[in-house]
Amino acid sequence: MRIGTMIGADGASNTLDDIVNVAKRAEAAGLDNVWLANIFGFDAISTLAIVGRETDRIGLGTAVTPTYPRHPTAIAQQALTTAAASKNRFTLGIGLSHQVVIENMLGMSYDKPAKHMREYLEVLMPLTRGETVNYDGDQYSVHGLALDVPGADRMPVVVAALGPVMLKIAGELADGTNTWMVGPNTMAKHIVPGLGRSDATVVGGVPIVLTTNIDQARETIGKNLVMYGQLPSYRAMLDREGVDGPQDIAIIGDENTLRGEIKRFEDAGVTDFNAAIMNVEEGAYDRTLEFLSSMK
Repeated sequence: MRIGTMIGADGASNTLDDIVNVAKRAEAAGLDNVWLANIFGFDAISTLAIVGRETDRIGLGTAVTPTYPRHPTAIAQQALTTAAASKNRFTLGIGLSHQVVIENMLGMSYDKPAKHMREYLEVLMPLTRGETVNYDGDQYSVHGLALDVPGADRMPVVVAALGPVMLKIAGELADGTNTWMVGPNTMAKHIVPGLGRSDATVVGGVPIVLTTNIDQARETIGKNLVMYGQLPSYRAMLDREGVDGPQDIAIIGDENTLRGEIKRFEDAGVTDFNAAIMNVEEGAYDRTLEFLSSMK
């Protein structure tokens, strides 16, 4: 199982230099990947093109870029550019976002989201393989289009798929799924089998911190990540796991606890553990990064 770290899930404000430096530290620590959240700050795909020019080895990925605001041909062109800039270390992670964002904030229709994702991938995936797209759907119609981005090879694509229909689509059309707020039991019994294939990439994004102040850390994480317990898609995963909130999914404790819980995700079929390090107290980030480095 590859081990990486997530930037941006904790809501902390980072400059471009901060993000580059976090990626450099993760690379120096021997981690396999850096995953960048795409919320309401820097564009994650563009930012990772910069990170790719400032690092040498570490894999880069978005976790995740919403599909609705960008035409699939536009996101393909942008993502392939980042793949070329990073010497093909880039994985494009995409997702539907949430109804409250797409409809209430952006004024777009969130009707039939699974159909939207299927059509989106039907256009996007051939472009990532250097093929010409000829496609007619209800939402997208593209004819005679191919992209030529020198230096960009076939680019992996993972979908933020949690529900049964979305998992089937991700397994059929993309390279796998990129999850958040999914516990190890749900991963083993729902996510991994739902993809319907043995070679899928399964990214498991999990809050984590190495600390002896367990109760305080749980309380802080619960407050900082409270919105993830309220969004319907994540709430459904928490309910499947039988927990109350994000603080119950978080891996909190000493080295043995962290090691054992990470092993549960590996045993569940996760191929890429995505550690969202929660800096809940002074020194927590550094300690946790050092621990993750020791697992490599």
